[in-house]
Amino acid sequence: MSKYRKYPLEILKVSESIHGIPMSSPEKVYEYMKTEALADREIFWVLHINNKNKIVKKEMTAMGTVNSCAVVPGIVLRSVVANGVPCIVTVHNHPSGDPAPSQEDRNLWRSLSEGCKLLGITLVDNIIIGTSSYYSETESRERR
Repeated sequence: MSKYRKYPLEILKVSESIHGIPMSSPEKVYEYMKTEALADREIFWVLHINNKNKIVKKEMTAMGTVNSCAVVPGIVLRSVVANGVPCIVTVHNHPSGDPAPSQEDRNLWRSLSEGCKLLGITLVDNIIIGTSSYYSETESRERR
């Protein structure tokens, strides 16, 4: 048996069209994405959100190693612009299971936020999923 965790093949789908899964809270996003928390490496996803606040596409934009993932904001936003969606939620896992954000996470979120503002896209939230919990940048900001 391999020492690496096994995870569902669906995690490897680069892009998946979805028909209107409601995105009403970070907890709902976590419930929808918690299978991806089982991956043995960091994976970065973008959820495309329509005007009715429903997820219409789940797209994997980067896959890294056990403790890092090189995410390029231009690549993340290219597909969002092409699909013409007004909002996104970013989601990535921490294979350690601890969803606490690193300084690199915060720097990436800042870059993505600036890019979204320039393009007129609303960045609804940045979520990190762990094996049994999640971190939501929006919830954290609201608590302060």
